[in-house]
Amino acid sequence: MKGSLCHELKSDLPAAEVWEVYGGLLLGQLIPQLLPDVLSKFEVVVGDGGVGTVLRLTFPPGIPGLEYQKEKFTKIDNENFVKEALVIEGGLLNLGFLKYFVRFEIVRDADNTSTIISTVEYEVEDEHTGNAAFVTTSTFARIAEAITKYIKAQKGDEKAPEQTL
Repeated sequence: MKGSLCHELKSDLPAAEVWEVYGGLLLGQLIPQLLPDVLSKFEVVVGDGGVGTVLRLTFPPGIPGLEYQKEKFTKIDNENFVKEALVIEGGLLNLGFLKYFVRFEIVRDADNTSTIISTVEYEVEDEHTGNAAFVTTSTFARIAEAITKYIKAQKGDEKAPEQTL
């Protein structure tokens, strides 16, 4: 079984400012601090944040089979603000998924604002199709909201979320 889900969040921030977080390693560094219930630890296994970089993401306890995952950046387009990553070990692959792919796109809108588009593509073995229920964009929606709030706080536009960078 194959499928895909997409979430869009309209941000009143310019796309370039949002991309500064999404485009490299900062996104992974911020999530454990801003949303520790989503990700408890972020490690760079190989790379410098460019294409080919491999990350190890450790999840908080409580979800059997989802202790960690490794993902590899397969595309980073700094002109069009697109980043793609493929899970290569652990995570949903341990639950019968053959593929789990994430794409972030920060779209420049005409009024100097942006839209954060998070897309998940997946493929699950036939005998594990019930596990497709684990695929959701709600986590990506929470991340987009937290990052938008974080950027505004850094600019002094909003109260800073708890973080220790």
